Amino acid sequence: MAVFEYRGMTSQGKSVSGIVDADSARMARQKLRAEGIYPTDIYLEKESRKAGLSREISLERLFQHVGKQDVAILTRQLGTLLRAGLTLVTSLNALADQIDNPRLKKAVTRVRERVNEGSSLADALREFPGIFPDLYVSMVRAGEASGALELVLLRLADYLESQVRTRRRIIGALVYPAVMTLVGVAVLSVLFAFVIPKFVAIFAELQQTLPLPTVVLIETSHFVRSYWYALVALLALAFWAVRRYRATPRGREVYDRMLLKLPVFGRLILLGTIIRFSRTLASLLSSGVPLLKAMDILTAVVNNTVFAKAISGARESVTEGASLSEPLRRSGIFPPIVIHMIASGEQSGQLEEMLTKVAEIYEEETETLTSTLMSLLEPFLILGMALVVAFVVISILLPLLEMNQIVR
Repeated sequence: MAVFEYRGMTSQGKSVSGIVDADSARMARQKLRAEGIYPTDIYLEKESRKAGLSREISLERLFQHVGKQDVAILTRQLGTLLRAGLTLVTSLNALADQIDNPRLKKAVTRVRERVNEGSSLADALREFPGIFPDLYVSMVRAGEASGALELVLLRLADYLESQVRTRRRIIGALVYPAVMTLVGVAVLSVLFAFVIPKFVAIFAELQQTLPLPTVVLIETSHFVRSYWYALVALLALAFWAVRRYRATPRGREVYDRMLLKLPVFGRLILLGTIIRFSRTLASLLSSGVPLLKAMDILTAVVNNTVFAKAISGARESVTEGASLSEPLRRSGIFPPIVIHMIASGEQSGQLEEMLTKVAEIYEEETETLTSTLMSLLEPFLILGMALVVAFVVISILLPLLEMNQIVR
């Protein structure tokens, strides 16, 4: 049975698109008409990938993105429908009809068709690694094996939503200083490019000795206006070099270590990584995924080579019969409270609950640290910008004041 992509119209005149399985294009058209869809274009999926043959490539299709929030909503809805007693195919069909994101809609439709053919949900999801990563597929597979798919999906939705909240907290803490820095650079650029040169012409006509702050300001303005292109090229070259170095295994490790050592922001990154580690491992273990398989998944999920290296080393020790807490302690990057709670969970047989508690503790700390950081950053950034502007103003006013004294 072939897979066809289609574009068409519903009886209400709404434009729709998606995929459908059929033996031929004619059978696909008949199947769509039976569902109340009147196709205008229909083509084999492999042909649809050839640019410019059967459809137009629109900006909307080029920039479609499926975020974690979209996947979390989809997962919670699917788990809720299954808990209500609906079959998997019926649930997927209901979800496919109400999804607005074209890329996600296509993926869910394809998954529905595969499940309808007898494939497992995990195998069908594995065809879309850009939307459903290995962590997601492994938890779904474990849920199917244990017969508690709806419970695993709801737990997975909780995990994804917590990831979204943590990510938003960290990004929120980083966005404000970045915006303030850009505003400050823009203001200084306007001053150096347009305002200061006007006063330089006036000072040149006075033919008098200028104060040191004014000389520094004029020379800085002259340098920026004369060599701005070199500065831009230098920054671009430095950015390119850092990216190239970061792309190497050694460079990525050095970069990740530097991030963890940053004042305040390094702490935020550390907290976010530990939260991701704890939540992910707790979700995988509670869903029935074996510890060694869960640790394989963790090395990709933590998104930090320093932690990934520590987890990989811990996995080797666990394979040899060691506990999980001991190799993590030897790595030296996990805080003592995390090690103690993991060890306690291993001894009591409640490792999943302890990991969840670790994530909750550090989520609270992340929220507190973010709030504190935001409250402190604002006055410091404003003070810094005020000092720069004050220096510019004083440097311009000093010669004018001296000229006023000479006139008197």
